[in-house]
Amino acid sequence: MSSPEPLDSPAPLSPCFQAGLEDFLQALRVEAGLARATLRTYEGSLTRFLAWAVRRGLTSFEAIEADSVVDYLVYRRGAGLTERTVAHDLTTIRILMRYLVFERVLTRDATALLPSPKLARSLPHGLSVEEVERLLAAPDGTGWRDGRDRALLEVLYASGARVAEAVGLCTNALEPSLGVLRLFGKGSKMRIVPIGERAREALLHWMENGRRELSGASTRPEVFLTRTGRPLDRVNAWRRVKAAALRAGLTGKISPHSLRHSFATHLLAGGADLRAVQELLGHASIRTTEVYTNLDSEHIQSLHRLYHPRS
Repeated sequence: MSSPEPLDSPAPLSPCFQAGLEDFLQALRVEAGLARATLRTYEGSLTRFLAWAVRRGLTSFEAIEADSVVDYLVYRRGAGLTERTVAHDLTTIRILMRYLVFERVLTRDATALLPSPKLARSLPHGLSVEEVERLLAAPDGTGWRDGRDRALLEVLYASGARVAEAVGLCTNALEPSLGVLRLFGKGSKMRIVPIGERAREALLHWMENGRRELSGASTRPEVFLTRTGRPLDRVNAWRRVKAAALRAGLTGKISPHSLRHSFATHLLAGGADLRAVQELLGHASIRTTEVYTNLDSEHIQSLHRLYHPRS
């Protein structure tokens, strides 16, 4: 096998590949309702594969064999990509091939007999209840920025929202009398989640006070804004969480997702039903939520040693 080219080596797609890829992405956009970020991930992954195929003289989907897909995955692994990234490459290629068979562009799926790699399921990083309390208390000033950051942190932990869901929160998404939020997740799917009194108060205080001080706030639907009145984006939300973690004296990789993980872990540790947590997190599959059942194993073992008569 020839030495690998740079991963970003340009190669125009053949007309066949270009047309098939565009049709596939359109189907994902219209029929599956996938989010833009997910579509861009699919497009990037498949464009790299099809450009690689063109460089090897393959210009039609019929020419792609199982060996071609295996060679590409080996090439990607040899170029230093992680097993998880390579597994995602195979998943996107497999979904494309199944779509082409369904649309009768192909008569067979070249990936049908390829086994999916078995990956170790990494446990998410969560915070203890005491660490969460310290983090939420970090923005303790009276200015608009601390008011916004306090509301953002409270919402992330109280609702288990993804960071994109939190920064996309609109002013009409809160039902103060009911203490619930309307969140729009992947594929613009809406779910209603309850929030506690502290989160509700922090959110209302921000919306009724600090937010109104910002330029153009009255014309923006988004809850969380910057000093210039622009919507807070995911990158800046990540920075605000990191800044709060530093103020709280917390170390490690703490991000908005850490609060989502902590939300799920603390609910399950408190006896919440796994299906209920799945609904609150907006997970399409219960398998995604099941990873949290492994997080408290050390605590469970210590309880067993302490209380079981034959431990």
